[in-house]
Amino acid sequence: MASTTAPAAALTPARTGIFVMLLGMALFSLNDAMGKWLVATYSVGQVLLIRSAVALLILMPFLWKRGAASIAVVERPWLQLARVVFSTAEVFCFYWAVVYLPLADVMTFWLAAPIYVAALSPFLLGEKVGPVRWTAIGLGFIGVIIALRPSGEVEPFALVVAIIGTFAFALMVITGRTLRGTPDKTLVFFQLLGALVAGLAFAPFGWVDPSGPDLILLGALGVVAMVAHICVNRAVKLADATIVAPFQYTLLPWAVLLGWLFFGDLPRPLMLAGAAIIVVSGLIIYVRDTRANRAATAAGSPNGFGENT
Repeated sequence: MASTTAPAAALTPARTGIFVMLLGMALFSLNDAMGKWLVATYSVGQVLLIRSAVALLILMPFLWKRGAASIAVVERPWLQLARVVFSTAEVFCFYWAVVYLPLADVMTFWLAAPIYVAALSPFLLGEKVGPVRWTAIGLGFIGVIIALRPSGEVEPFALVVAIIGTFAFALMVITGRTLRGTPDKTLVFFQLLGALVAGLAFAPFGWVDPSGPDLILLGALGVVAMVAHICVNRAVKLADATIVAPFQYTLLPWAVLLGWLFFGDLPRPLMLAGAAIIVVSGLIIYVRDTRANRAATAAGSPNGFGENT
């Protein structure tokens, strides 16, 4: 009996969720590396256009099953539009930044987004943030400042674009929190549609006819990103978010590895130090938010936050 129950015990939902989350993060890292490779030859607008068009083609059959109402009728359309603007700005800035910065540097700045979310949530969402989380937020900003210290070879404007992109990503997350009633596939549809429109607007400037292999890679960007999103969504359904969410930080070692393998980028010591501080800060914020949510659930708090920590 022991030999037959051991494999079943190994395939618990939590362990499966962790594996699926790790797979999703690996796919996101691969998508980012592919994007950095392609924007060295093609414009950001062209990459966004082909990537988004392919992803929409894949997504449409799933939306068709839900019916046209899932797209035509949405909650709070102006907030939906704001989220699309933020998501489009975020992906545009990301691809623009990786043209000039190492992949690991850009990923470090994007991993700081939860810190910005925590800092902005009291003002935009009315959430309570106590001294522990404010300390973690301050620590995270110190990590960002350390990671931002560029070498003389880095164009300062690229750093500005990266920071703008991370704030846009944080605002996208915040607006997404207030649109919980919108199905995930509908949110992804509008997000891709916004990127497609931006691609159509900017692709004519600097258009380069892609070769056959590059056209496949451009389309694969959309496929890989879609599968990565599916993995992340599936992971949080298989296991509690408190178990799988911290594994998002595996993006950083993947970025370091892929940046070294494909582009010969070696991370700066200050970047690694700043990244470590950002990760620690993000984990502190996440743990405190999780405890607050659990306390609020137990106390029946309507706003989802039962303690001010």
